[in-house]
Amino acid sequence: MAESSPHILVVDDHRDIRETLARYLVKNGLRASSADSAAQARKMLNASAVDLVVLDIMMPGEDGLSLCRYLVESGGAPVILLTAMAEDTDRVVGLEIGADDYVTKPFNPRELLARIRAVLRRTSMVQKERDPISSERLTFADWTLDLTKQHLIGSDEVVVPLSTGEFQLLIAFLKRPKTVLSRDQLLDLTTGRTPNIFDRSIDNQVSRLRRKIEKNAKQPELIMTVWGGGYKLAADVEDPDA
Repeated sequence: MAESSPHILVVDDHRDIRETLARYLVKNGLRASSADSAAQARKMLNASAVDLVVLDIMMPGEDGLSLCRYLVESGGAPVILLTAMAEDTDRVVGLEIGADDYVTKPFNPRELLARIRAVLRRTSMVQKERDPISSERLTFADWTLDLTKQHLIGSDEVVVPLSTGEFQLLIAFLKRPKTVLSRDQLLDLTTGRTPNIFDRSIDNQVSRLRRKIEKNAKQPELIMTVWGGGYKLAADVEDPDA
């Protein structure tokens, strides 16, 4: 397998699941490693570059949500959660803390592969979407966005990590300040897909982003809801290196 192929880390305490999935990913052109616990996963993440983590929520010892939170807060690899049918609450919590997607067990390996590739495409698009932004930083309101480290810096110098999805959404707004963007446009800009009638993922991402950047997320002043239209960033955006 070429070293340039994306490296996927599969973390699951069930040997059959992690090894079968790892073999399937390799067969389909990816590099794959597996870990049977969060502790082993942390060691592997420190030892080699990983492009995406497929992470089981329910594991003995440190659970998947704890490891997911660590990855998000440290600006690590994007995460796809593996969840059981009865784990609705854990799935919601995982998305709230910054997981990029989830698949419910028992899962179809082909569907999971498609979701992995979609998240990898979105991650790659973030890098390409910097053009025409020439700076590695953008400022708006009381915030500075570091495009290289994928986190926000407040006026008090406190660093706020962003998940891949939150970062992509914020980039979409910062590149189009004071422009109304529909949910369809935002979904296309951040995931490259068109929503179905039940898709509320953009609303969820906006809510999570508001909780990080607004003084009062229930009365937002930066990301405004435009009824019947979508959302818009109400602040001016500056490129300090321009």
